[in-house]
Amino acid sequence: MTAPFKGSCLCGEIRFEVDAFEPRTGNCHCSMCRKFHGAAYATIAEARRQHFRWIAGGHLIKGFTADNGTTRGFCSNCGSSLTFASPNADPELVEIALGAFDDEVPVKPDAHIYVASGASWARPQDDLPQYQAGRDSKRIE
Repeated sequence: MTAPFKGSCLCGEIRFEVDAFEPRTGNCHCSMCRKFHGAAYATIAEARRQHFRWIAGGHLIKGFTADNGTTRGFCSNCGSSLTFASPNADPELVEIALGAFDDEVPVKPDAHIYVASGASWARPQDDLPQYQAGRDSKRIE
């Protein structure tokens, strides 16, 4: 695995690269991530903006901003989930859907977040720490 790590949407019109990742990668079980990704949870990695760049298809990126102020970026052509942004997050970070990478990446999830609002049919079964909401909330033992 060597940088840059390449990713794309399903139709291939949007492409991006990441040179380096931040340490935190989480599995988010909130209802919005489940709906946006069409899965039991979304796995999101972080990168500094200086290490992330759009290579092609920037004009196809659309965003959906939820009532809580979070914005999810997606391809307007194929609908692929690409990015996540919270109004409370560090503006120097970009959060990227791990499933959008074409290459193997040198990160692994380190926590399950928003487990309290997760689907009853997909409770975490591994040894990663679990949090009721975000990482600053109560840890589930």
